[in-house]
Amino acid sequence: MKSNPDPSLETTVADLTLAVGQLLRRLRSEANPSELNLSQTGALARLERGGPMTTADLARAESMTPQSMGSVLASLEQEGMVERQPHPTDGRQVLLTLTEKGLEERRRRHIAKHDWLKAAAAKLDRGELRALAAAIPLIRRLGESSVRVEGAGRHRGRRP
Repeated sequence: MKSNPDPSLETTVADLTLAVGQLLRRLRSEANPSELNLSQTGALARLERGGPMTTADLARAESMTPQSMGSVLASLEQEGMVERQPHPTDGRQVLLTLTEKGLEERRRRHIAKHDWLKAAAAKLDRGELRALAAAIPLIRRLGESSVRVEGAGRHRGRRP
């Protein structure tokens, strides 16, 4: 692979987008023999990190309509991965929470991703591994960036 000593911003962004997308797709395929879709895995992850939430809160957090999130949660509930609980302060609402089966699915997926990535990284030479390690803080900073671009976002192509 030929290295460009001074890549343009546009080339770097395009290459990084492709590389991160390919890595994420590979990680998902390695960790998803149960064939949960992206919305289902996102809801499970959100519930694991944030604890019990209402359907509306989950929908907002995942940039979905409440109706779509309701369908996602209904399928996860049918699979025994989430369960409903009464809301502690509002009797009109219910909270969704992970079940032990849902937590186990999250753990299994995490281990599968970790094991695959560890095996893939073990094939890198020492210099490549050092370069990868050096890139992690930069990638983390990009992910944590609060930059907003007018007109851009995750709703591209969707109707408001």
